[in-house]
Amino acid sequence: MSLTRADVEKVSLLGRLLLSDAELDTMTTQLTRVVGYVEQLGEVNTDGIEPMAHAVEMHNVFRDDALAASLTRDAALANAPKRDSECYRVPAVLGE
Repeated sequence: MSLTRADVEKVSLLGRLLLSDAELDTMTTQLTRVVGYVEQLGEVNTDGIEPMAHAVEMHNVFRDDALAASLTRDAALANAPKRDSECYRVPAVLGE
């Protein structure tokens, strides 16, 4: 698969990137090479290989939940720009 300049222009538009003509040419060449490399990886025979989530096997990565002391309400609200006696105050997003 080869990317066209129009493909790169569309991606740059979606990414809200303003690229010059020279940058578009460079990116088209570079992204075509990346896509070619990914296609090359797709040619590797993976029959009998079990899919994995991590390159290195991981065990016991989660610690047990344990109760611990927390901040008091006043300490948690201390640096809030707007607050009342119980909560942070934020501008209404969906209306009053």
